[in-house]
Amino acid sequence: MGWLRLRSSEWVLVAFFGYIVAITPFFPDRPHLGYQPVIVLSSVFILLSILARNQAGSWSAALLTLRDWLPIPLTFAAFREMELFVPVRYSHFYEHSWIRWDELVLQAWHLKSAIESMGRLIPFYLEWCYFLVYGVGAYCVGLLYLRGRRTRTNQFLTIYLLGTLGAYSLFPYFPSQPPRLAFPLVAPPAITTWIRQLNLWMLQHATIHSGVFPSAHVSSAFSCAWGMFLFLPERKRYGCGLLLYAISVSVATVYGRYHYTVDAIAGFAVSLAAGILFIATSTPRGRLKAG
Repeated sequence: MGWLRLRSSEWVLVAFFGYIVAITPFFPDRPHLGYQPVIVLSSVFILLSILARNQAGSWSAALLTLRDWLPIPLTFAAFREMELFVPVRYSHFYEHSWIRWDELVLQAWHLKSAIESMGRLIPFYLEWCYFLVYGVGAYCVGLLYLRGRRTRTNQFLTIYLLGTLGAYSLFPYFPSQPPRLAFPLVAPPAITTWIRQLNLWMLQHATIHSGVFPSAHVSSAFSCAWGMFLFLPERKRYGCGLLLYAISVSVATVYGRYHYTVDAIAGFAVSLAAGILFIATSTPRGRLKAG
């Protein structure tokens, strides 16, 4: 049976989509939510099972590569599925408590003025880091390929998915709007660059609106860093570089008013929990089956 041959990363995907099916009845007030999660779960499970069942056939090499990369677009599918949990209205119950931390960090602690003290340089860098998050998972998979560590792809994807989907799984419980919409007058960036305009355009046309807590941008970036430390330890500069990048993303989400400070902190916590969970459930040698 194909499902018995699923990789650990593929099981994480199936578990996430199954979890969404399981919690759907508890959100009867979400107007866009119906039977779609069942259809998505069934489609993903069937697709992954077919690929796993035919792994040993004449198309084995191609299917092996496909299975290495398929979790990346399926992660985007999981992200889009969260749009089903958009509420009828936002009470801003959470946002009114979260915004106080932003005022403290950005204004009282002068983070905003420090970022803008060198003109457009740092704001441009932060916005660029925010933009690149959409491809950081694929970048890490490609890096493993280039370094001859393709067999570690499944392990990396497992920790990446645990961190990213872990953040998605909390969205339904915290319906909220980003600070740039809920509190447009609180510490807005004084410098606008073309990359910020591009980020805002993407958020207007391609993002979801169910919630911003925790920040999946932050959790996925840090999860990539943990993955590189674990599965490319002989090249620690990649892990260190990604760690610096993840910190930059965290600052970018708050400065750009895409997320609240608590969102970034929670995103980091989710990634840390994902790393701990992965290590705790690994084999004695610290490696899950490569598949």
